[in-house]
Amino acid sequence: MNQAGPSDVLPLRPLTTGEVLDAAVGLLRGHAPVLLAAGALLALAEQLLLLPLREAAGATPPTYLPTWHRFGHYWLLLAAGAAVEVTIIALLGGLTSRAAGAALLGRRLPVRRLLDPRGGRFAGVVLVAGAAGTVMFTAALAGPVWFVAYAILGLAVPALVLDRLPVWQTLARSSVLACRAGLRAGLIRILGYLIWFAIRAGLGLAALNLVDPGSPWLLAATVAGWTMINALVYPTLACLDAVLHVETRMRTEGLDIALRRTAAVRDRPAPPLAVGT
Repeated sequence: MNQAGPSDVLPLRPLTTGEVLDAAVGLLRGHAPVLLAAGALLALAEQLLLLPLREAAGATPPTYLPTWHRFGHYWLLLAAGAAVEVTIIALLGGLTSRAAGAALLGRRLPVRRLLDPRGGRFAGVVLVAGAAGTVMFTAALAGPVWFVAYAILGLAVPALVLDRLPVWQTLARSSVLACRAGLRAGLIRILGYLIWFAIRAGLGLAALNLVDPGSPWLLAATVAGWTMINALVYPTLACLDAVLHVETRMRTEGLDIALRRTAAVRDRPAPPLAVGT
């Protein structure tokens, strides 16, 4: 890929925190049908996977609040939920990374190209997502360590897809990038999660008012409600990870300068950035 054009979604320059968050939403907007559909499938799988753990913990719909005499089970449920969330975001990152790479070069991948397994490294994405989920589960069991793990894990899949790194190097690459510039990328990742957690909680509380606690459809309605909410949240967070990866590379490695030089010199080899094409 020897052309680097301007992009409204991802300008070729370091971005402010607000611009990073806006770029993530813009990236989602440009590929909404496929990302929201994939997010819905994974969010539904999450709800079904967590059902037996919630039952064991005594967490009942629609609030899934803890039952204190089963707090040990509930703690395990929280750790499993955190691990599943991170795994889902990482899986979606396989798509959002390709979209971000194309957007950085002023292009928009059509759905067929976005889902094309050629160059997508989907098997590697699954492995990295599983590894990130395992690390998050262990960290979440330790309570506050959750924040550290979440801060440093998010750029692993973009490193796999965009930097074309081997699977075993991606978590280390993610940690290095997340910790640069005073942990800037890691802190923005946590900020993004907290913002969308608040939005998710607000939407969830609003939905509770529409559910009759005595309805025989309470469980189904709760699963459907959280699935729809998370179908929006998870792809947005995956877009944020992809944007953070390329923005951090521009800020700390001069990726934007390399791309501009590549565009200015015909037939010059492109810098290490793949867009899944």
